Amino acid sequence: MTAKHIKAVAFDLDGTLVDSIPDLAAAANAMRDHLGLPALAELRIQQHVGDGIASLVHRAITDERDGQADAALWERGFTFFVQYYRDHLNVHSRVYDGVHDALGLLRALQLPQVVITNKSERLAVPLLEELGMASSFSMILGGDSLPEKKPSAMPLLHACQTLGIRPDELAMVGDSHNDVLAARAAGSLAVAVSYGYGDAASLEADHVVDSLVELYDLFKNT
Repeated sequence: MTAKHIKAVAFDLDGTLVDSIPDLAAAANAMRDHLGLPALAELRIQQHVGDGIASLVHRAITDERDGQADAALWERGFTFFVQYYRDHLNVHSRVYDGVHDALGLLRALQLPQVVITNKSERLAVPLLEELGMASSFSMILGGDSLPEKKPSAMPLLHACQTLGIRPDELAMVGDSHNDVLAARAAGSLAVAVSYGYGDAASLEADHVVDSLVELYDLFKNT
C-alpha cells in the first residue's frame, strides 16, 4: 500500500489519540468493587482494552482475555461501568503529545479526518467533546454505530462511502491488531503508532510512526 494517494485519515481513539487507560481502569475497578471483587492492576486492565466496552466488562469481571461472565453478573457490571465511566470520562485521560499539532497539519493538507473506534459512540463522542477535539472530525464512528466493528471492514467502508472516496484512498491509524486487520479487510492503508497499547512491531502495518505529526510528511505529497 502506498501513502501517495491518501484522501482521508481515520483514527482509532484509545491508545492512538488519547491515553484513556487511567479512567477506564478506575471505572473497571469501581465496577469490580461494586460486584464484591478485588481491584486489578491498571496494566492488567490495559491488556483487556480494545474490543469495546461490552468485552471489557466481561474481561474485567473474569480477568481473562476470552472470559465470559455470567449473564446476570455481566448485566449488573455493564450497567454500573457505563454509568460510572460516563460520569468520569475525563478525570485522568490525556491527549497524546503531538495529536493537536498533527490534526492541524492534516487540515492544512485538506484531508478529512474521522474517528473509528470500538468504544461505544455514546462514550466516544462526549470524551472527544470534553477534550476539545470533536470538531476536528467530520465523522465519529463507535463500536455500536454500525452492525459490525473493527476488525470488520464495515466501519472503514462506511466512512469511505460517506466521504466519497475509494477504500485505498483511506489511511487507518491505530495501535492494535483490530486497526490493521480492518484496514487490510477494507483495502486501506494501515498505519500503526509506536506509543499505543499494542506492540507496533507485531502489527505488520504498512507504516509505523512515533508521533502523529509524522503523518504530515507521509501524506503531504499525496
